[in-house]
Amino acid sequence: MTVATEPLESLTTNAGSEAVNPSSDVLRFGADKPLQLDAGTLLSPFQIAYRTYGTLNADKSNAILICHALTGDQHCASTNPVTGKPGWWENLIGPGKPVDTDRFFVICSNVIGGCMGSTGPASPNPATGKPFALDLPVITIRDMVRAQAMLVDHFGIDQLFSVIGGSMGGMQVLQWASSYPERVHTAIALATGARHTSQNIAFHEVGRQAVIADPEWQQGRYLEKGTRPSKGLAVARMAAHVTYLSEAALHRKFGRNLQDRDAPSFGFDADFQIESYLRHQGLTFVDRFDANSYLYMTRAMDYFDLAADHEGQLAEAFRGTRTRFCLVSFTSDWLFPTFENRAIVHALNATGASVSFVEVESDKGHDAFLLDEPVMTATINGFIMSAAKSRGLAQ
Repeated sequence: MTVATEPLESLTTNAGSEAVNPSSDVLRFGADKPLQLDAGTLLSPFQIAYRTYGTLNADKSNAILICHALTGDQHCASTNPVTGKPGWWENLIGPGKPVDTDRFFVICSNVIGGCMGSTGPASPNPATGKPFALDLPVITIRDMVRAQAMLVDHFGIDQLFSVIGGSMGGMQVLQWASSYPERVHTAIALATGARHTSQNIAFHEVGRQAVIADPEWQQGRYLEKGTRPSKGLAVARMAAHVTYLSEAALHRKFGRNLQDRDAPSFGFDADFQIESYLRHQGLTFVDRFDANSYLYMTRAMDYFDLAADHEGQLAEAFRGTRTRFCLVSFTSDWLFPTFENRAIVHALNATGASVSFVEVESDKGHDAFLLDEPVMTATINGFIMSAAKSRGLAQ
């Protein structure tokens, strides 16, 4: 398995430019509109980078917000300006697809704390003119959603037809439904949980420590120093990527096949295809993602616990909701296993909420929500069409 990559210098330059001056739309908020953070401070000024697809109808009832996962961005259905690759959810979003851009107005923003144009650790700190680095307050999922709500306000949208996301994006969906129930007509959460488990926190801590242990990290000031903690971030990505797959998927794709050789080298080069694949994943991730953003994004997921604000009672987070929910899990997802998704369903059932739930038989692991899974696609399409008909958006 040999993979060609774009020259590192080109990708690094593009990625750095996108973090400060994104090629997508940008909404900037001045001192008169600060973002209240869970850390107890205000973020001001700040900006949100976003993309839209489709057309907002006259009564602004056809808007769908797409929430991205940990390493995603606003380019869900358009070419990524750094990698040149198609949007990460083009199998789901576009003309004639389940999220039909001929019918719906789709918004997708880079989360606060990210590195594709929304304010994050690579953004200039207005107090110093230098990158925030670790001076940026820690960001939470709820902070991300507050910022998204300000973006939605900008379009004059009172209620979103749907909020859709998987993994960390699914956490944002649940937070939206809890924080702004009157503003969410339907919520579609895939491969997610109402909290991050201790096992998931442990995996994230391994990744963060890999970054921090890299001498080029420079206590987070690597952009000022002209260095990059590439090795540490690559290792973090390699470790995380294993959790996104399943043993069955790894065996099917790689088995114990050797990489470009007929016999073991009896050394520590990438003898096996799986080793070569993981190294490639690490290298390409370093090219497109900011190391400090990785720390912030993983920390936001770690802190997520929707029941914590309700004395540990998850059902109370949705009490009285009129939102229609659709949850999807995958049989081989051990990062957010089905029982984590079912816990959300049970909490919604306890409140009398309208909820649909499907467990998809798949051997593709956690990443299945990003891939071509016919049952998932059919489920989302059916749910959206039913809700659209009830709202007068479909025939």
